[in-house]
Amino acid sequence: MEGTVRDLAQTDESVAIDQASDPSEIKKRSVVISGHRTSVSLENIFWDQLRIIADQRRQSVNQLVSRIDKDRSGNLSSAIRTFVLQFNLAQNPG
Repeated sequence: MEGTVRDLAQTDESVAIDQASDPSEIKKRSVVISGHRTSVSLENIFWDQLRIIADQRRQSVNQLVSRIDKDRSGNLSSAIRTFVLQFNLAQNPG
């Protein structure tokens, strides 16, 4: 199961970017971190951005989430949101 991210309502093994969905709708997906399965709830826009960042880094979403998990001090969902925001701010300094 290592390396998979799943939408709990689907069986798809990837996090697809769904431009037709509401960006603020929260999706719960399952991730495997260090061999342990856990669920993460994020808004669609954060799942989409996480996929884009992972693709840019030539990583899976699971690998990127594992890295974020290692560096976090609080809640995983919050750490992911913060990572995505900081990444996008660094790409577009304003």
